[in-house]
Amino acid sequence: MLNDKLKGHLSIAVAYTIFGLNLVFCKDIANSDTISPYVLFTLRAVGASAIFWLVSLFMPREKVERKDMGKIAAASLVGLFIPQMTFLMAITMTSAIDTAIISTLGPIFTMFFAFLFLKEPITGKKAGGVALSFAGILFLIFNSVHEGGSASTSPAGVALLLLNSLSFSLYLGLFRPLISKYSVVTFMKWSFLFSLLLSLPLSARGLSTTDFAAIPGNVIWEIAYLIIFATFVAYYLIPYGQKFIRPTLVSMYSYLQPIIAAIVSIWAGMDSLTWQKILASALVVGGVVLVSKSRAVDAS
Repeated sequence: MLNDKLKGHLSIAVAYTIFGLNLVFCKDIANSDTISPYVLFTLRAVGASAIFWLVSLFMPREKVERKDMGKIAAASLVGLFIPQMTFLMAITMTSAIDTAIISTLGPIFTMFFAFLFLKEPITGKKAGGVALSFAGILFLIFNSVHEGGSASTSPAGVALLLLNSLSFSLYLGLFRPLISKYSVVTFMKWSFLFSLLLSLPLSARGLSTTDFAAIPGNVIWEIAYLIIFATFVAYYLIPYGQKFIRPTLVSMYSYLQPIIAAIVSIWAGMDSLTWQKILASALVVGGVVLVSKSRAVDAS
Protein backbone atom coordinates (compact mmCIF):
# COMPACT_ATOMS: atom_id res chain seq x y z
CA MET A 1 0.00 0.00 0.00
CA LEU A 2 1.22 3.51 -0.85
CA ASN A 3 1.61 5.91 2.03
CA ASP A 4 -0.32 9.18 1.99
CA LYS A 5 2.58 11.41 0.97
CA LEU A 6 3.48 9.17 -1.95
CA LYS A 7 -0.17 9.19 -3.06
CA GLY A 8 -0.08 12.97 -2.94
CA HIS A 9 3.13 13.22 -4.95
CA LEU A 10 1.97 10.74 -7.60
CA SER A 11 -1.44 12.43 -7.95
CA ILE A 12 0.01 15.90 -8.46
CA ALA A 13 2.77 14.64 -10.77
CA VAL A 14 0.24 12.91 -13.05
CA ALA A 15 -2.02 15.99 -13.03
CA TYR A 16 0.76 18.33 -14.12
CA THR A 17 1.98 15.84 -16.72
CA ILE A 18 -1.52 16.02 -18.19
CA PHE A 19 -1.35 19.82 -18.07
CA GLY A 20 2.03 19.73 -19.84
CA LEU A 21 0.51 17.87 -22.79
CA ASN A 22 -2.51 20.15 -22.65
CA LEU A 23 -0.34 23.22 -23.27
CA VAL A 24 0.35 21.94 -26.77
CA PHE A 25 -3.29 21.09 -27.46
CA CYS A 26 -4.66 24.41 -26.16
CA LYS A 27 -2.27 26.34 -28.39
CA ASP A 28 -3.38 24.26 -31.37
CA ILE A 29 -7.06 24.81 -30.53
CA ALA A 30 -6.47 28.56 -30.24
CA ASN A 31 -4.57 28.64 -33.56
CA SER A 32 -7.46 26.86 -35.32
CA ASP A 33 -9.55 30.02 -34.75
CA THR A 34 -12.76 27.97 -34.77
CA ILE A 35 -13.84 28.36 -31.15
CA SER A 36 -13.54 31.26 -28.69
CA PRO A 37 -11.93 30.95 -25.24
CA TYR A 38 -15.30 31.65 -23.60
CA VAL A 39 -17.06 28.86 -25.49
CA LEU A 40 -14.15 26.48 -24.92
CA PHE A 41 -14.25 27.14 -21.18
CA THR A 42 -18.01 26.54 -21.07
CA LEU A 43 -17.61 23.24 -22.92
CA ARG A 44 -14.92 22.30 -20.43
CA ALA A 45 -17.17 23.21 -17.48
CA VAL A 46 -20.19 21.38 -18.95
CA GLY A 47 -18.18 18.21 -19.54
CA ALA A 48 -16.48 18.21 -16.14
CA SER A 49 -19.71 19.04 -14.29
CA ALA A 50 -21.57 16.24 -16.05
CA ILE A 51 -18.86 13.67 -15.31
CA PHE A 52 -18.40 14.65 -11.64
CA TRP A 53 -22.16 14.68 -10.98
CA LEU A 54 -22.54 11.31 -12.73
CA VAL A 55 -19.71 9.80 -10.67
CA SER A 56 -21.27 11.19 -7.47
CA LEU A 57 -24.39 9.06 -8.08
CA PHE A 58 -22.28 5.94 -7.48
CA MET A 59 -20.63 7.21 -4.30
CA PRO A 60 -21.90 7.60 -0.72
CA ARG A 61 -24.06 10.70 -0.49
CA GLU A 62 -22.28 13.63 1.12
CA LYS A 63 -24.12 16.78 2.16
CA VAL A 64 -22.36 20.13 1.92
CA GLU A 65 -23.03 22.47 4.83
CA ARG A 66 -24.92 25.59 3.79
CA LYS A 67 -22.24 27.87 5.21
CA ASP A 68 -19.67 26.21 2.95
CA MET A 69 -21.58 26.76 -0.31
CA GLY A 70 -20.38 30.36 -0.57
CA LYS A 71 -16.82 29.25 0.16
CA ILE A 72 -16.97 26.60 -2.59
CA ALA A 73 -18.33 29.21 -5.00
CA ALA A 74 -15.40 31.49 -4.10
CA ALA A 75 -12.95 28.59 -4.54
CA SER A 76 -14.51 27.88 -7.93
CA LEU A 77 -14.03 31.52 -8.98
CA VAL A 78 -10.41 31.71 -7.77
CA GLY A 79 -9.26 28.17 -8.57
CA LEU A 80 -11.18 27.26 -11.74
CA PHE A 81 -12.92 30.12 -13.52
CA ILE A 82 -10.24 32.83 -13.38
CA PRO A 83 -7.16 30.58 -13.96
CA GLN A 84 -8.71 28.60 -16.82
CA MET A 85 -10.31 31.59 -18.53
CA THR A 86 -7.22 33.79 -18.30
CA PHE A 87 -5.01 31.00 -19.63
CA LEU A 88 -7.26 30.28 -22.62
CA MET A 89 -7.31 34.00 -23.44
CA ALA A 90 -3.59 34.56 -22.82
CA ILE A 91 -2.28 31.81 -25.12
CA THR A 92 -3.56 33.79 -28.11
CA MET A 93 -1.63 36.89 -26.97
CA THR A 94 1.71 35.52 -25.75
CA SER A 95 4.65 33.56 -27.08
CA ALA A 96 5.37 30.08 -25.74
CA ILE A 97 8.57 31.30 -24.08
CA ASP A 98 6.90 34.20 -22.27
CA THR A 99 4.04 31.95 -21.17
CA ALA A 100 6.52 29.51 -19.63
CA ILE A 101 8.51 32.26 -17.89
CA ILE A 102 5.50 33.88 -16.24
CA SER A 103 4.05 30.54 -15.16
CA THR A 104 7.19 29.88 -13.12
CA LEU A 105 6.06 32.57 -10.67
CA GLY A 106 3.22 30.33 -9.40
CA PRO A 107 5.18 28.43 -6.71
CA ILE A 108 6.66 31.68 -5.42
CA PHE A 109 3.20 33.23 -5.06
CA THR A 110 1.88 30.03 -3.46
CA MET A 111 4.68 29.97 -0.89
CA PHE A 112 3.71 33.43 0.31
CA PHE A 113 -0.04 32.77 0.29
CA ALA A 114 0.49 29.56 2.29
CA PHE A 115 2.53 31.59 4.76
CA LEU A 116 -0.22 34.23 5.06
CA PHE A 117 -3.29 31.99 5.26
CA LEU A 118 -2.05 28.62 6.54
CA LYS A 119 0.85 29.88 8.67
CA GLU A 120 3.13 27.55 6.72
CA PRO A 121 6.62 28.86 7.54
CA ILE A 122 9.05 29.85 4.81
CA THR A 123 12.00 27.72 5.81
CA GLY A 124 15.48 27.86 4.32
CA LYS A 125 14.97 24.50 2.61
CA LYS A 126 11.65 25.59 1.13
CA ALA A 127 12.94 28.92 -0.19
CA GLY A 128 16.09 27.22 -1.47
CA GLY A 129 14.09 24.47 -3.20
CA VAL A 130 11.78 26.96 -4.92
CA ALA A 131 14.79 29.02 -6.02
CA LEU A 132 16.61 25.91 -7.32
CA SER A 133 13.65 24.73 -9.41
CA PHE A 134 12.98 28.31 -10.57
CA ALA A 135 16.57 28.59 -11.77
CA GLY A 136 16.33 25.23 -13.53
CA ILE A 137 13.18 26.10 -15.43
CA LEU A 138 14.49 29.52 -16.48
CA PHE A 139 17.70 27.84 -17.65
CA LEU A 140 15.62 25.45 -19.77
CA ILE A 141 13.48 28.25 -21.19
CA PHE A 142 16.32 30.57 -22.14
CA ASN A 143 18.28 27.73 -23.72
CA SER A 144 15.23 26.81 -25.79
CA VAL A 145 15.02 30.22 -27.48
CA HIS A 146 16.16 30.26 -31.10
CA GLU A 147 16.86 33.43 -33.03
CA GLY A 148 13.68 34.76 -34.59
CA GLY A 149 11.65 31.96 -33.06
CA SER A 150 9.77 33.93 -30.43
CA ALA A 151 6.31 35.19 -31.29
CA SER A 152 5.17 38.60 -30.08
CA THR A 153 3.64 39.04 -26.64
CA SER A 154 1.16 41.77 -25.77
CA PRO A 155 0.95 43.57 -22.40
CA ALA A 156 -2.60 42.25 -22.03
CA GLY A 157 -1.32 38.70 -22.41
CA VAL A 158 1.30 39.25 -19.70
CA ALA A 159 -1.35 40.72 -17.37
CA LEU A 160 -3.64 37.72 -17.96
CA LEU A 161 -0.84 35.24 -17.20
CA LEU A 162 0.08 37.09 -14.00
CA LEU A 163 -3.58 37.01 -12.94
CA ASN A 164 -3.63 33.30 -13.78
CA SER A 165 -0.65 32.56 -11.50
CA LEU A 166 -1.86 34.79 -8.68
CA SER A 167 -5.38 33.37 -8.73
CA PHE A 168 -4.43 29.68 -8.71
CA SER A 169 -1.74 30.29 -6.10
CA LEU A 170 -4.33 32.01 -3.89
CA TYR A 171 -6.62 28.99 -4.36
CA LEU A 172 -3.88 26.57 -3.26
CA GLY A 173 -2.94 28.67 -0.25
CA LEU A 174 -6.39 29.71 0.97
CA PHE A 175 -8.79 26.83 0.38
CA ARG A 176 -6.84 23.76 1.52
CA PRO A 177 -8.91 23.34 4.74
CA LEU A 178 -12.15 23.47 2.73
CA ILE A 179 -10.85 21.00 0.14
CA SER A 180 -9.82 18.59 2.90
CA LYS A 181 -13.27 18.75 4.49
CA TYR A 182 -15.16 17.04 1.64
CA SER A 183 -14.53 14.22 -0.79
CA VAL A 184 -12.90 15.25 -4.05
CA VAL A 185 -15.97 14.37 -6.13
CA THR A 186 -18.33 16.37 -3.89
CA PHE A 187 -16.05 19.41 -3.89
CA MET A 188 -15.40 19.36 -7.62
CA LYS A 189 -18.97 18.70 -8.76
CA TRP A 190 -20.10 21.88 -7.03
CA SER A 191 -17.00 23.82 -8.08
CA PHE A 192 -17.48 23.07 -11.76
CA LEU A 193 -21.21 23.75 -11.55
CA PHE A 194 -20.48 27.22 -10.14
CA SER A 195 -17.84 27.76 -12.85
CA LEU A 196 -20.35 26.80 -15.52
CA LEU A 197 -22.88 29.30 -14.18
CA LEU A 198 -20.20 32.02 -14.13
CA SER A 199 -19.23 31.33 -17.74
CA LEU A 200 -22.68 31.28 -19.33
CA PRO A 201 -23.21 35.08 -19.48
CA LEU A 202 -19.85 35.39 -21.28
CA SER A 203 -20.30 32.48 -23.68
CA ALA A 204 -24.04 32.52 -24.46
CA ARG A 205 -23.63 34.50 -27.68
CA GLY A 206 -20.62 32.45 -28.80
CA LEU A 207 -22.42 29.17 -28.16
CA SER A 208 -25.22 30.24 -30.50
CA THR A 209 -22.93 31.48 -33.29
CA THR A 210 -20.12 28.88 -33.24
CA ASP A 211 -20.18 26.56 -36.24
CA PHE A 212 -19.38 23.32 -34.43
CA ALA A 213 -19.62 21.33 -37.68
CA ALA A 214 -16.70 23.32 -39.07
CA ILE A 215 -14.32 22.38 -36.25
CA PRO A 216 -11.56 20.10 -37.65
CA GLY A 217 -11.46 16.50 -36.45
CA ASN A 218 -8.06 16.85 -34.78
CA VAL A 219 -9.30 19.88 -32.83
CA ILE A 220 -12.35 17.92 -31.67
CA TRP A 221 -10.03 15.22 -30.27
CA GLU A 222 -7.94 17.91 -28.56
CA ILE A 223 -11.07 19.41 -26.99
CA ALA A 224 -12.06 15.92 -25.81
CA TYR A 225 -8.63 15.54 -24.19
CA LEU A 226 -9.05 18.97 -22.58
CA ILE A 227 -12.41 18.01 -21.08
CA ILE A 228 -11.71 14.43 -20.00
CA PHE A 229 -8.06 14.47 -18.98
CA ALA A 230 -7.01 18.10 -18.42
CA THR A 231 -10.25 18.89 -16.61
CA PHE A 232 -11.94 15.86 -15.06
CA VAL A 233 -8.90 13.66 -14.36
CA ALA A 234 -6.42 16.44 -13.50
CA TYR A 235 -8.86 18.38 -11.33
CA TYR A 236 -9.72 15.19 -9.49
CA LEU A 237 -6.05 14.47 -8.81
CA ILE A 238 -5.08 17.98 -7.63
CA PRO A 239 -7.51 18.28 -4.68
CA TYR A 240 -6.86 14.62 -3.88
CA GLY A 241 -3.13 15.29 -3.71
CA GLN A 242 -3.70 18.49 -1.72
CA LYS A 243 -5.06 16.38 1.11
CA PHE A 244 -1.59 14.85 1.63
CA ILE A 245 1.03 17.45 0.65
CA ARG A 246 1.46 21.16 1.29
CA PRO A 247 0.37 23.92 -1.16
CA THR A 248 3.90 25.10 -2.02
CA LEU A 249 4.91 21.57 -2.99
CA VAL A 250 1.73 21.13 -5.03
CA SER A 251 2.44 24.29 -7.01
CA MET A 252 6.07 23.30 -7.62
CA TYR A 253 4.89 20.45 -9.79
CA SER A 254 3.85 23.13 -12.31
CA TYR A 255 7.55 23.14 -13.23
CA LEU A 256 6.92 19.73 -14.81
CA GLN A 257 4.98 21.34 -17.66
CA PRO A 258 7.95 22.73 -19.68
CA ILE A 259 9.87 19.52 -18.96
CA ILE A 260 7.00 17.42 -20.36
CA ALA A 261 6.78 19.72 -23.37
CA ALA A 262 10.50 19.20 -24.02
CA ILE A 263 10.18 15.41 -23.67
CA VAL A 264 7.25 15.31 -26.08
CA SER A 265 9.18 17.45 -28.57
CA ILE A 266 12.19 15.12 -28.39
CA TRP A 267 10.00 12.03 -28.75
CA ALA A 268 8.23 13.54 -31.77
CA GLY A 269 11.56 14.40 -33.38
CA MET A 270 10.98 18.15 -33.09
CA ASP A 271 13.79 18.64 -30.60
CA SER A 272 16.90 16.88 -29.33
CA LEU A 273 18.19 15.87 -25.92
CA THR A 274 20.96 18.22 -24.74
CA TRP A 275 23.02 18.62 -21.60
CA GLN A 276 21.12 21.85 -20.91
CA LYS A 277 17.80 19.98 -20.77
CA ILE A 278 19.29 17.28 -18.55
CA LEU A 279 20.74 19.89 -16.17
CA ALA A 280 17.49 21.87 -16.06
CA SER A 281 15.48 18.72 -15.28
CA ALA A 282 17.93 17.80 -12.49
CA LEU A 283 17.59 21.28 -10.95
CA VAL A 284 13.80 21.11 -11.04
CA VAL A 285 13.69 17.65 -9.45
CA GLY A 286 16.31 18.69 -6.88
CA GLY A 287 14.21 21.70 -5.89
CA VAL A 288 11.09 19.60 -5.44
CA VAL A 289 12.98 17.11 -3.28
CA LEU A 290 14.41 19.94 -1.16
CA VAL A 291 10.95 21.46 -0.57
CA SER A 292 9.49 18.02 0.21
CA LYS A 293 12.05 17.65 3.01
CA SER A 294 11.39 21.06 4.54
CA ARG A 295 9.94 21.25 8.04
CA ALA A 296 6.63 22.71 6.84
CA VAL A 297 5.97 19.80 4.53
CA ASP A 298 6.96 17.21 7.07
CA ALA A 299 4.45 18.74 9.45
CA SER A 300 1.53 18.06 7.12
